[in-house]
Amino acid sequence: MVLPIYNAFHPVLKQKTSDVENFDESIIQLVNDMYETMDFAEGIGLAANQVGRSISIVTVNDIYDEDDRLLHPKKAYINPVITSFSDEMDDFNEGCLSVPELRETVTRPKKIQVRYIDINGNERSESIDGLLARVLQHEIDHLNGILFFERISPIRRTLIQNKLKKIKKGLIVPNYPMVLPTGKLIGELTET
Repeated sequence: MVLPIYNAFHPVLKQKTSDVENFDESIIQLVNDMYETMDFAEGIGLAANQVGRSISIVTVNDIYDEDDRLLHPKKAYINPVITSFSDEMDDFNEGCLSVPELRETVTRPKKIQVRYIDINGNERSESIDGLLARVLQHEIDHLNGILFFERISPIRRTLIQNKLKKIKKGLIVPNYPMVLPTGKLIGELTET
């Protein structure tokens, strides 16, 4: 089921999420709904608090290389924690489903080590680089109540204030359902 995405200024996105403690059917259903929502909204990553659930789950969509070869299949990361970052940094123009029609260049470490629990309840640790490392850093930031535009320079943030105000008020309407900071739903929920 496609879930509504929560606007960046909704309180659920400013709170640190809680770890998942019980792996049951509801977690599997939420992950599947997050996959569907990500596909519907044409996103590459999604954190559970972006769909109103304050728990530590991140889903990442299929990632392909320039030749359309699958590099990383769709995957869920439960209770993810970045345990180390590379010194080497990289710039990339990021966007976010919770911040429609805004893109900004964000500098992040090129490589990370991440510890997480997979959908089967197994603890994993992986060294990750490239686009997947960036997506995971962006989504894990969400789990910690951090939005990507908070990682840009104060000058750039000042320059985007008007656009952020429009997003907060719901004046920029995405092509997917969104919950505004007031709790009002804009757009239509559809079954897929």
